[in-house]
Amino acid sequence: MIRTLALLSLNLGIALGFKQQLPLRLHAAPIAKIQANQSKSTPSAPSTPKTPSTPNYEENSLGFDEQLWGKFGDKALMLKSIDNSLRYLETPAATKAYQNYPVQGISRDRVRRSLVRFRQLVNNSRSATQLQAAVKQEFSFYQSIGKDNKGTVQFTGYYEPIYQASRTQTAEFKYPLYKLPANFNSWKDTPPERVELEGADGLQGSESALAGNEIFWMRDRFEAILVQIQGSAEFNLVDGSKTTVGFAGGTNFAYNSIGKELAKDGKVTASQLTLPGIIRYFRENPLELNVYIPRYKRFVFMKETFNGEAMGSINVPVTPDRSIATDKSMMPPGALALVYTQLPYASEGRSIQQKLVSRYVLDQDTGSAITGPGRVDYFMGTGKIAGDRAGVTGGPGQLYYLLLKS
Repeated sequence: MIRTLALLSLNLGIALGFKQQLPLRLHAAPIAKIQANQSKSTPSAPSTPKTPSTPNYEENSLGFDEQLWGKFGDKALMLKSIDNSLRYLETPAATKAYQNYPVQGISRDRVRRSLVRFRQLVNNSRSATQLQAAVKQEFSFYQSIGKDNKGTVQFTGYYEPIYQASRTQTAEFKYPLYKLPANFNSWKDTPPERVELEGADGLQGSESALAGNEIFWMRDRFEAILVQIQGSAEFNLVDGSKTTVGFAGGTNFAYNSIGKELAKDGKVTASQLTLPGIIRYFRENPLELNVYIPRYKRFVFMKETFNGEAMGSINVPVTPDRSIATDKSMMPPGALALVYTQLPYASEGRSIQQKLVSRYVLDQDTGSAITGPGRVDYFMGTGKIAGDRAGVTGGPGQLYYLLLKS
């Protein structure tokens, strides 16, 4: 989606000092015995995963992905996501991206062959154990050096929100989203800051270079900001119809976390530094929006995508729980990856619980805050539950890329 960052409260894990080092290195023993909590019960649907109430057990967890199987397993979504990457790898953009990839042995052809073989293994395996064993036998693991050159990667989550909007301005729907101005290319050398474009209150766009570029209007200012941050959204329009919007472009200011600014000023505590906590703060203190939103200088433009799927930066759809965003100046686009980290899941009662997981994913997206080998943004899906999960995702883990040994 070329978003900025789903979890506003975190802007962590920026790799410092590693730009001249190779971002990946061959991992000698990728399936060592790593203790983790895994559930014996049936995994749930990927869009609303649940944490089972049955006791946990220890498993050789790296590469053990139980979410693919069971009544609500997401094997079909995994195969679809693989096909999306395979389609990308046949494009001229992929050929160009891999021409000078710095890690020896990683090429477009090897990435493609690895995806084809992994797809066969997913189709033919009957359990997580069987797939894990086959992957261990046939694939090499390249580990990200992380933010510390020791493999530590900071994870956050992002999602596609669903909001109400209007095609016309009303007293209720007064906060606009904008399309890309026709003269946007002329902004690149000296782009205006957000406050210059829309004012401190977000309502002065008609007096700036934004005038005439309004495409939708929203009633909640922070929701309008979240659309820009996430890079896509579904809209339930006031006339009863539905549509979607996606990323069209943005000014080139560096990402500045609104949550981090709140914490710096002592407005929220560490325990409140989640997306739900930030939303709660602004609902209780609405005038503070005029102070903190202008600090997010970057301005993002949207385009109507007419009920299309959320798209990644490599121009393929992103898949819930199966797509990630990384720094595409370093990481192999479209490639098969494996994440090992704590992720939140919704229980039957809709409470959110953390679970240590190993998930096969496809690297299909990027974001302005996702820089260096120590950052991964994990796509949670669409809607409120996905947003609740994304809003509390934030912690360390490891990232591996899987390629056939031969």
